[in-house]
Amino acid sequence: MADALQAGYDAFLFDLDGTVYHGPRAIPGAAAAIRQLRDAGAPVRFVTNNASKAPGAVADQLRGLDIDATPGEVSTSAQAAAKLLGERLPGGAVVLVVGTAALEAEVADAGLAPVRHAGDGVAAVVQGHNPGTGWADLAEACVAIRAGAVWVACNVDTTLPTERGLLPGNGSMVAALRTATGATPEVAGKPEAPLFHTAAGSAGATRPLTVGDRLDTDIAGAVNAGMDSLCVLTGVATPATLLTAVPAERPTYLGADLGALTEPAGELRIAPQPGWHAQRDGDVLVATGEGAPLALLRTLCALAWDTGVTAVRAGDEPARRALAELGLPSGGELIR
Repeated sequence: MADALQAGYDAFLFDLDGTVYHGPRAIPGAAAAIRQLRDAGAPVRFVTNNASKAPGAVADQLRGLDIDATPGEVSTSAQAAAKLLGERLPGGAVVLVVGTAALEAEVADAGLAPVRHAGDGVAAVVQGHNPGTGWADLAEACVAIRAGAVWVACNVDTTLPTERGLLPGNGSMVAALRTATGATPEVAGKPEAPLFHTAAGSAGATRPLTVGDRLDTDIAGAVNAGMDSLCVLTGVATPATLLTAVPAERPTYLGADLGALTEPAGELRIAPQPGWHAQRDGDVLVATGEGAPLALLRTLCALAWDTGVTAVRAGDEPARRALAELGLPSGGELIR
């Protein structure tokens, strides 16, 4: 276990949906992986862009999935937004809330005065996801923002994963207000750094590892916060999106799921892996060798990120099979 990935870090910051659970169901092996970290004495934090639930409700949901959690281990974008406003505004300042009662409570806990309607005294608008948000709510926020109120968005995730598929997220509602006001909000949650720093600080960590499934939020947030990250393939990220990831969204490590935490760090790192060879042939990356498909993906990502080439061709039969298992074309097609 000395060379296991988890041995190199002093806290673990977990994304939730797509990493720990899918809606009402825990991802297989997630509870055991988190329990193993706790048994080893490692601090665990759950970091979520969902501003609609209070930390206690998130902890209750996790315990219902057989994952031990306390409210103090949960860091939400609502908390980050309220903290940001608390640092920016004088005590008692009036903040118009577009979001759930949980966001309203965080604003009040920050020593500010939450309201639901625009007025002369509104100093700021804070916006978080709420399935009940409608035109009237956006109209109140529009009036306040146009009058000069500071605007903070808990997050700008355009979609929200559900059992029915991807549905409009807070970012879609933020986009509507951006169009209506011409203003741009300050973002408190992922992919910005404050939420990650708050979570790491609460654990007293100096070398935390971020674990998530989305490149544009979890991994980009880790990059912004200067943290190493593990991307798991249980949610949004795919082999294709990893191969074409921009520098700001590239993870340090790649694993199938949370079980990767007990695997050797060197085998998980995005770097050339034993058994596989990849070389550039003009505008194509040619893969040969034999081994696990994810080891090939790490090898290809390292070369693709270094060269900018994302067309892949199998140079032999084992590579063709591995690419097929990864859902990637093997005939030299450009990955999109």
